[in-house]
Amino acid sequence: MNSTTAGVVFAAALIIALALVHIPLGDYMYRVYSGNKHSRVERVVYKLIGVKPEVEQNWSTYARSVLAFSAISVLLLFFLQLLQDKLPLHLTNPGTTMTADLAWNTAISFMTNTNWQSYAGEQTMGHLVQMVGLTVQNFVSAAVGIAVAVALVRGFARKRTSDLGNFWVDLVRGTIRILLPFCLIAAVVLIAGGVIENFHLYDQVAHTVGNGGTQTLPAGPVASQEAPKLFGTNGGGFFNVNSAHPFENPTAWTNFIEIFLLLAISFSLPRTFGRLVGSKKQGYAILSVMGTLALFSVFLTNFFQLHHHGTVPTAVGAAMEGVETRFGVSDSATFATATTLTSTGAVDSAHDSMTSTGGMMAMFNMQLGEVAPGGTGSGLYGMLILAVITVFVAGLMVGRTPEYLGKKITPREIKLAAAYFLTTPLIALTGAAVAMALPGERAAMANTGAHGFSEVLYAFTSAANNNGSAFAGLSTNTVWWNTALGLAMVFGRLVPIIFVLALAGSLAAQGHTPESAGTLPTHKPQFVGLVAGVTVILVALTFLPALALGPLAEGIH
Repeated sequence: MNSTTAGVVFAAALIIALALVHIPLGDYMYRVYSGNKHSRVERVVYKLIGVKPEVEQNWSTYARSVLAFSAISVLLLFFLQLLQDKLPLHLTNPGTTMTADLAWNTAISFMTNTNWQSYAGEQTMGHLVQMVGLTVQNFVSAAVGIAVAVALVRGFARKRTSDLGNFWVDLVRGTIRILLPFCLIAAVVLIAGGVIENFHLYDQVAHTVGNGGTQTLPAGPVASQEAPKLFGTNGGGFFNVNSAHPFENPTAWTNFIEIFLLLAISFSLPRTFGRLVGSKKQGYAILSVMGTLALFSVFLTNFFQLHHHGTVPTAVGAAMEGVETRFGVSDSATFATATTLTSTGAVDSAHDSMTSTGGMMAMFNMQLGEVAPGGTGSGLYGMLILAVITVFVAGLMVGRTPEYLGKKITPREIKLAAAYFLTTPLIALTGAAVAMALPGERAAMANTGAHGFSEVLYAFTSAANNNGSAFAGLSTNTVWWNTALGLAMVFGRLVPIIFVLALAGSLAAQGHTPESAGTLPTHKPQFVGLVAGVTVILVALTFLPALALGPLAEGIH
């Protein structure tokens, strides 16, 4: 079986697996967020944090709760990192000193579901910090994203109310009922596949094959972090090389499982959306847009990688440069596509070694807003924002007041939707421009010319879109880079969330507008094509000049 055929089989099996879980997982999440009963464990948690679960919140209170929880998460993780040398299970000889700016960057990174890492995990973080700090954030940051998405869906589903639910209830339910049980199962599966799980530090010693000497190997509770890293679209690796490390991702079989995990929730949430708004067809329409964009991206990335056009792979003679032999080019390209289409950012190959056009696809996936299918929750609310923009554009074409799911899209709604869409491009492009304008920061680039610019553009695109993957070749563990990328991550996460919740509140306050002969059907192929087209056109208009200076210029050099 050649590489192309194997890649097609791999992708087809992945599609089948996601199709099988779409309905049961989507329906389960619908029941989680629509039910009124609380388990005993949940009630204990509510009592501990002083929350009355029966009291709902308006959009501003919901937003303040998100911001307060985010601030607390950053502070706790920040101080936990700085104090780790005084805690059990810490590294006796760390390879990277945990400075205040690095601790701040990392705390922001994991709180925002970005998981950008300017350090080598096995040389910097003790096991207690990995478990109590980073892994906990892998759960709750994902739960925050789902909670915000559900709040927006409630805005569409409800009428003449200011209530969007209770953030603390949504957070607890998402963590306890969805993420914890499924990640427990996933961790066991990964352990069965060879992912390690222990509490050793650097005391595992193996006899080498060549001269019979010994080698000290890093170890730790990897599988328990790997599961939420993927299922919650987080992406932060226990080891520096992330899912390319054999202790995190040992075989082609576990590689398939990891890609499946990082796509499962985001591709199932449209089903949850359809159930919550009372129309499964609307859910299938959103799923179709996500799936269409994802399939095109998988095809193009595989094509560019398998045909190895571009300066880096051409120089070494094949697109295998930077690719693990146990995965191969095609499966690695599919992993790269999935991790950048979502907000995961985990990698099983070196993105910096991808072809110029393959690397461009990884960037373009993030620049889409990571909506195909996007991160846990963030993909759904991002796609719904694009649906709102699409019906507005379509309304202008036919001269009618745009409507979506029985809600009128007035100037207030479209302003909020436009502000949401423009936030991350503004952060990414401004950050890249400032970095390129500063001689000291350009010195952090290991490469010059178009590829060097691509590394900088990729870094700020990844940070602003809360992805966390990197092109590498960029020395970012400095005060300036830690600060700049940290600001890009926090504003790229929280500012759009505020716009989403404000939009949800505006929609919930409206009544329901009955469909008429002039209402645009939003559950048919025509609308699916419109949303996909608007998404690509908006992103192309925004980022094409920057891409022309980076990967496109490199590709035609």
